[in-house]
Amino acid sequence: MTCSVVEYENLFSTSLSDANTACPKTDVMPRWKRKQLEASMTQTENIQNKTSPVKKEKEGSANGCRFIPNRAAMDMEKSSHALRSSESCSDLDSSSDSSTDQSSHRILSFKDKAPAPKGDTVNNLKLLYSSSEFGSKKQSTKLVTRSIPSQPARILDAPDLRDDFYSNLISWNDQNVLAVALAQTVYLWNASTGEIQELCNLEESVGDAYVSSVSWVQEGGAHLAVGTSTGTTQLWDVQSSKRVRSMGGHVGGVNALCWNRHILSSGGHDSFVINHDVRIAQHKTATLAHHTQQVCGLSWSPDGSMLACGSNDNIVSLWDASASSTSRPRFSLNDHQAAVRALAWSPHERNLLATGGGTADRTIKFWNTQTGSLLNSIDTGSQVCALQWNPHEKEILSSHGFTSNKLSLWKYPTMAKIKDLEGHSASPLHLATSPDGCTVVSASSDETLRMWDVFALPAGKNGSKRSGSELGRSSRKQLKKTMHIR
Repeated sequence: MTCSVVEYENLFSTSLSDANTACPKTDVMPRWKRKQLEASMTQTENIQNKTSPVKKEKEGSANGCRFIPNRAAMDMEKSSHALRSSESCSDLDSSSDSSTDQSSHRILSFKDKAPAPKGDTVNNLKLLYSSSEFGSKKQSTKLVTRSIPSQPARILDAPDLRDDFYSNLISWNDQNVLAVALAQTVYLWNASTGEIQELCNLEESVGDAYVSSVSWVQEGGAHLAVGTSTGTTQLWDVQSSKRVRSMGGHVGGVNALCWNRHILSSGGHDSFVINHDVRIAQHKTATLAHHTQQVCGLSWSPDGSMLACGSNDNIVSLWDASASSTSRPRFSLNDHQAAVRALAWSPHERNLLATGGGTADRTIKFWNTQTGSLLNSIDTGSQVCALQWNPHEKEILSSHGFTSNKLSLWKYPTMAKIKDLEGHSASPLHLATSPDGCTVVSASSDETLRMWDVFALPAGKNGSKRSGSELGRSSRKQLKKTMHIR
């Protein structure tokens, strides 16, 4: 009984093991099983070749999602350039195809300093620099050029014009009338009609005195301030040719005059600057004391907030409009090495002042009057007598005495010289600009007035122009004859 049980158990185990090891033979393998088998075989091959499937997945992810495009496939620089460029898209595409691959380059990216652009591009901020060219077509900036005559449009005789570096003897008002001081007499020259008017003669009332400065009231041209060598400042009504009032205060000559609405500032040989309120009887509102030698230049800022004073002590002082007799200047600029007579406020930039030094200095300096800092300085090689800004362009005109006796036109802020205007045989001490901003008159100790059409109206503004260059031939003879009458 026991033996039969054992044999039965052996038979059962043997039949069970045969069933497990036997491989069923089927003609068709199920699809799910075939997919599972292929996946297991691929995984086995990857392990054998030491290839990471994760790495392949990362490399394949560069194509991005169907909802989120891949930025690596975009040429952002090219697209930005196409938006700002005037070229057509077809031209840009064709040029891009003919060039090398731009995807690895960046526009406006340089390892070294960017190359200097060609031509007059100081005010042009639309030039595009790139590390490679877009085809054979290059963008070029169209430069608007103008013709600047080398010779004056008119030469007018001015006998007895004083050779005095510290005086200011011409002034041009908004009614196109030029005031010229010749010794004891002030003449008014209407540039529109060529008419000459003798306004005043100091010889009749003051003896040996002479006119040392003139300045028109800012608007209307109805009154002219006349500074004398005796220290008085006279106010004249042009229509009636009568003196309205006489204001004292200086000991010595009145070298410079400048208006700020109803305030008339005078700078004297006594080194003081006096502010006169011409509306009231007690006209003296402030006496500004800072300089140690005579004042030879005055200029109010265009907004009337600050007064610039140049002196023979080589210092430029800047005063607030509210300054009183006890005030100190906001800034004292002492970088010049000679007398500072030339002062000019920029009509284009607020708080920008240009100053020019005498023979021992020879420089034009530019200042930020808000901070008192020196922005730029250029050695002109000769004495700087006067400065005038171009009201239409960022240019400045300078007149030079010893040793050149010429006018020079400069481009701001590069201070590249545009042109020299020659013709005077002595120092052109004075400059004044016509009301239309196109013509500049220079008055020299060679006793001539020269009209230069150096500035031009902006493109598209063809306003009527009646300046010194359009006078008839008879005007020169008339001026010469009138100026000889004493």
